[in-house]
This record gives sequence, structure tokens and C-alpha cells, in this order.
Amino acid sequence: AMALCLKQVFNKDKTFRPRKKFEPGTQRFELYKKAQASLKSGLDLKSVVQLPPGESINDWIAVHVVDFFNRINLIYGTMTEYCTEKSCPIMSGGLKYEYRWQDDSKYKKPTKLSAPQYMCMLMDWIEMLINNEDIFPTRIGVPFPKQFQQVCTKILTRLFRVFVHVYIHHFDSIINMGAEAHVNTCYKHFYYFIREFSLVDHRELEPLVRMPQGRGG
Repeated sequence: AMALCLKQVFNKDKTFRPRKKFEPGTQRFELYKKAQASLKSGLDLKSVVQLPPGESINDWIAVHVVDFFNRINLIYGTMTEYCTEKSCPIMSGGLKYEYRWQDDSKYKKPTKLSAPQYMCMLMDWIEMLINNEDIFPTRIGVPFPKQFQQVCTKILTRLFRVFVHVYIHHFDSIINMGAEAHVNTCYKHFYYFIREFSLVDHRELEPLVRMPQGRGG
């Protein structure tokens, strides 16, 4: 069922294709393959996220940030017909949490946006960052910038809000599409990763604090 609805997304809306690929032959591609292999091996997710011996932590984080971005972008892509200006006029996670958008160009002050607007700004903003060679260098021997982990923290914090919104406001749709297991696995993987490297402030995790395993499991 999940494959079917992902296929519909690909056909329906070209914008939800993965936005970044690792180049075969690069060290990061090899790391990505290693991460995917251990994910498929059925290993406990807590151990899957651990830094493999001898690998650089920044490379490991870079690979995961790009992969999570691609996967969460797809998950949200399957929700677009349910998450509209009408259904979600405010980007929120239940009644207690409201997320405002701020960036360095158009929205200098935290601004109220609808959920679909917020998601659109977010995906474009992340895509711009991960394709910026000064922040995510892909050439061998080019070092990561000093603020690399800070940037990743910001990206992952905002991606976590996508889970918050999708779980709290669109969980019925996830179930109806038969995508619950897929979303839960992605969420769990993401959750263990950010905990392993303390990449997201624990206060940000509060909206979903009762469900490190994902909803319904």
C-alpha cells in the first residue's frame, strides 16, 4: 500500500522526488550504503544510528540529514491532499504548539504561516542548505565549516516539527493509507539518531514525548 501511495505522489507531483542524491564512488555514498544496509538488516535502530568505527562524525551526520530530508519530504508529500490551507491554517502540533517561520531572506521575524506554506518554505530552505558546497561540501578533502553541526541541529529541529504536525493532525490519513508502519519506522530511526548525537533540544521533543516508538506501537 505504501509503495502505491508513494507512486501516486511521484506521478501527481514532481516536487516530491528526492531532492538530493549521493554521487556513487564518493565516501559519503559508501557511508550511505553502509547505513542503508544496516537499516535493512533488521538490527535494532538504536545500534543502527551509532557512528561506525573509524568514520567521521560530520560525514555520518551529513549522510543522515540528507536521507531524513528525502524521506520526510516524501512522507509529507503523501499528506498534501489532507494538509491544506483550509484544514491547517496554522502550522501547529496540537493546541499547545505553534510553529512560526523565520529565515534570513523573506521572513526576518517569526511569522505565522499555514502548515502547507510552512512545509513548502522548510523543504526549499533545507534543499538550498544541503546543496550549498560551503555548508555540505562533497569534494574529498574539503573540510566541513565550523558551524556545520549547528546548521544540522536547525534542520533536524524543523524536520522534527513535520513529524509533530503529521502525527498530531494527520494520523488518521496515515492509517487510511496503510503507511503507519513506514512512518513509525522513519520516526523511530530519526528519533534515535537525534538522541544519539544530542542534535535536537529535548524541549522540542515534548509534543511527541509519549511516543518514542511512534504512534500505535
